[in-house]
Amino acid sequence: MKFSGLLAWSAIGPLFLLPSAMAADSPLDTLAHRAVQTTLTRFADRKLTADQVAVTLVDLSDPRAPRQASVRGGERIYPASVIKLFYLAAVHRWMEDGRLTDTPEVRRAMRDMIVDSSNDATHYLIDLLTGTTSGPELPPAEIKAWFDARNAVTRYFEGLGYRNVLAHKKPWGDGPYGRESQAIQLFEPKRNMLSTDDTARLLVEIVDGRCVTRTRSAQMRELLARDLGTQDPDPDNQAKFTGTVLPASARLWSKAGWTSQTRHDATYVELPGGARYVFVAFTVGHAGEREILRSLARVVAEGMSAASR
Repeated sequence: MKFSGLLAWSAIGPLFLLPSAMAADSPLDTLAHRAVQTTLTRFADRKLTADQVAVTLVDLSDPRAPRQASVRGGERIYPASVIKLFYLAAVHRWMEDGRLTDTPEVRRAMRDMIVDSSNDATHYLIDLLTGTTSGPELPPAEIKAWFDARNAVTRYFEGLGYRNVLAHKKPWGDGPYGRESQAIQLFEPKRNMLSTDDTARLLVEIVDGRCVTRTRSAQMRELLARDLGTQDPDPDNQAKFTGTVLPASARLWSKAGWTSQTRHDATYVELPGGARYVFVAFTVGHAGEREILRSLARVVAEGMSAASR
């Protein structure tokens, strides 16, 4: 089975098409919709609804002709820790341009942000990227300048043609406080936001070696590698979000995110039969139900495996 082309390319990277522009009879589009519908049916008794799921699937099996399909792929959704992918790419861009010095401490923070999903490490890197710090509330003129500076990463991705990347907030446990809370009260947008389409685009660029530079893309990808054989008992180990439904010999690179209301996974998968694909799934309102993400990923993995035979 061959998938019809759904992904255009430009000098700055892939231009993801809106769902309305996709071919209705595309097998890849059918697979993405089947994953969602199967999962909605399975979890109907938990009141999972269509507006609580968004997915984007990119087939990379033929590197000359990547193909994409999505369901609600352009919706802005609170991304939880998936936003850290964008901070990672921005740090590498800043270092490449000489705006940020490459130090062992920066490397340690990047590793902890992606491998362990550390919020503290992310706070440090956001401070470096934006020239801002957390702290006491500020006078009106100063808080406005502070918020403008904090949007440096958002502006960077806007300049690359990303449509739904709002990356200006620190991920918190108990916070925010002080000027972080002050800015939320005063300015829009109030939260980080991503779409699954834009998240998939960034992952594709990292996988293909086109994010900043080939060398830096490889370094990012190294941090995203997950061990499918992990013996970590933590049910929220990032390898277990959707990796548990993959064949043991598959390979997985990912960044998961979760809060009390959201559970997401952004993945690049290589299956034993040769299929290569990016699959991003965001779910809202059922964060405690780990099997929803796995259901989506299982249908996609089975479909991509069958298509590669």
